[in-house]
Amino acid sequence: MIKTFRIVSYLEGISYLLLLGVGVPLKYIAGNDALVKAVGMPHGMLFLVYIILAVVVRQMKHWDFKTFFIVLIASVIPFGTFYIDKKYL
Repeated sequence: MIKTFRIVSYLEGISYLLLLGVGVPLKYIAGNDALVKAVGMPHGMLFLVYIILAVVVRQMKHWDFKTFFIVLIASVIPFGTFYIDKKYL
């Protein structure tokens, strides 16, 4: 399960960076929202799976509330999921 969480974490982080770093600037500067439409839904699904797997992994690794909170907050911070992978997984 931890390996699955690591994979989802990595994919969620990449999709988030694509949205923030490429998709949003293209949408608001160039008026092209194709990337936002293409990556938005998969990113949202990966985000939900990340949260669900974080709950499961919390029980497996016996994380305290502070650690679990950091893992959850990292999902909305750019590069946060990569930090979680290195520090906690």
